[in-house]
Amino acid sequence: MTRDEEHDQFDRKIEAMGVRIKDANTVKVRDDVFDEVTLMALYKLVQKKQISVIGGPISTGKEANVFYGEHDGRGIVIKIYRIQTANFKAMTEYMAGDRRFSSVRGTRKGLIFAWTKKEFSNLARAHDVGIPVPEPLVFDRNILLMEFLGEDEVPYPQLRNAEVEDYGAVYQQILGYVKRLYQEAHLIHADLSEYNILYHEKPYLIDMGQAVTLDHPRAPVFLIRDIKNLNRYFSRYCDVTDEEEVLRAIVGTGRREP
Repeated sequence: MTRDEEHDQFDRKIEAMGVRIKDANTVKVRDDVFDEVTLMALYKLVQKKQISVIGGPISTGKEANVFYGEHDGRGIVIKIYRIQTANFKAMTEYMAGDRRFSSVRGTRKGLIFAWTKKEFSNLARAHDVGIPVPEPLVFDRNILLMEFLGEDEVPYPQLRNAEVEDYGAVYQQILGYVKRLYQEAHLIHADLSEYNILYHEKPYLIDMGQAVTLDHPRAPVFLIRDIKNLNRYFSRYCDVTDEEEVLRAIVGTGRREP
């Protein structure tokens, strides 16, 4: 059976279960993304009735491909980590010092599965303390389903492309998120920038796979880097707070500063 025939057979099975393939553009990226492992994970999520519509791509990248989908009329994101091309070495750096995943060893596939679970867990911790992030819904193998942040199937823009009326207020909002993430969710984003923040009336933090717990050996370095990235970007548009002052406000006087 050819690859196209396999995809056609898969489509028929999915549609027989009541799931609609909404966007023909999905087919254009299948050869790279929908390998056997991914197809099985997707099929399992469909069986569990977690997906009712599979739409077109929102973004494509070396690490993951993101598709629009729906679940009972609600917009969702279908994030698929790419087993063959994801940066194995970089992922290992973030995973190695995280006690939640310290037992993960060995294969690329095993690491990607653990990374997917890690992003689900990080999003859940952030969401539970009220930080605006996509609500995580379910994961299986290398696929993560979460809330879609957008309107009419168009995602909210990245901060760098958004129209912002009051940069000073948004800067302070994001610093508040970072503080709450640290003090209440006990996490550091570890890759915070204008690329990983969406904006629509307020900022939203996304891409939480690399976020680490406070006891990660490189947590202090990651926190300082996040602060520097925010100050670098916002200094173009508004006054920013000194990095050391921001750090003290986030860490708190009762904690040892990184």
